[in-house]
Order: sequence, then structure tokens, then C-alpha cells
Amino acid sequence: MNRTLPKTASLLLLVCSLAACQTNPPLQNATGVSSMDVDPGRKGPVSGVGVESQDILAMTDQMMRDMLAEQIFAETGKRPRVIIDSQYFVNESSQAINKNLITQRLMVNLNRAARSRMQFINRQNTAMIEQERALKRSGTTDVGTTGLTKAQLGADYRLSGKIGSLDSRNTKTGMIQRYTQIAFEMTDLESGEIVWSGIYEFARAAADDVIYR
Repeated sequence: MNRTLPKTASLLLLVCSLAACQTNPPLQNATGVSSMDVDPGRKGPVSGVGVESQDILAMTDQMMRDMLAEQIFAETGKRPRVIIDSQYFVNESSQAINKNLITQRLMVNLNRAARSRMQFINRQNTAMIEQERALKRSGTTDVGTTGLTKAQLGADYRLSGKIGSLDSRNTKTGMIQRYTQIAFEMTDLESGEIVWSGIYEFARAAADDVIYR
């Protein structure tokens, strides 16, 4: 009986080793897809019927060109003050979308292309500006290098807009169709006049839509 103990122990050790290998297999991703770089200006491998990156690039480029063609933004030496943010940009569509992706890209591109024709006013960080102004005027800090102003800049115009959509579905085939309309308006903040407006629209259909976040 003593002779069989080493053999039994060796057998148990082998069984345990095999069991450990079976319960902890090497990590594999046989069915996965490697990451890839995607051109944001073109339709990617995951696309649906809603607003996507290529639409944001195309619409903001179009709106920038249309806006710069307006006479009120001509290079006359007197730069109108403009607010471009998402505060008055309303999403009424059936798609979840980060509106800042649209307004921020439009503002950045306009700021690059039209610094000699427009002044861009920051209203989203008014509290930050007021805090720094208070520090300067209390003597906690010096006045900086550009000097003091009587007040924050007032704006002449502000961008607003709406995103809307119309959806339809074929219950037999599961086909989805969506018409999307994105409208922009530039309003005179003194008179209320709409001095410029633009629209971007498209319609798409697909058998299966993707989830937008």
C-alpha cells in the first residue's frame, strides 16, 4: 500500500494541473475586431440614420461659408460681437446628440477664419470672468497686461437653432427612415431681428439603426 501512495499523489497532481489549465484558458479575442482609425469626414463602419460626424463637419463648414458671405460680417474694420454656444440650441429630434459638438466646431472655425471680422464673446464662463475681475479690482492680483475694462463686453448677435427629425418605420421589413433638419439663426440682441439664417437637412434609411449616445 505504501508503494501506491506516490503514484496516487502524482496522479492527483496531474489532474489538478489539467483542471487549472481548463478553468483558466489563455485570453483570446477570436471574434473581436481590432481598433482602426476612421476619417470623421466619411461614413464609418458603424453608421445609422441619424446625425453623424461627417454631417457635423459638413454642416459647420457650410454654415461658416454662408455666414461669412453675409454683409453684416464683411471686413469693414468694425467687428460685430457674436455669441456662439449651445445654450439656445434646442434638440427636438428623436436622436440623442451632444449639441456642443456642432456649436463648438462652428465657433472654432469662425474664430480661425474671421478674427478680423468678428469678436467672439464667452457667455458660458461669465462667473469665471467676474471672479478674476474682482481679484484684480480688490488688489489681490495685479491688473494683468491688457489693463482693465469698465465691464464685460456686450454682444451684438447670438446664434440659436433647432434640431428636428421625422421618423418612419416599415413594420413588415423593419426598414427605418429619418429626415433630419438642423436650422440656425443669428439674432440681433438689441432689436430682435434675425439677421442671418441657415439650414442643413438630409434623409437616410437603413434596415437596422444604431444606438446614438
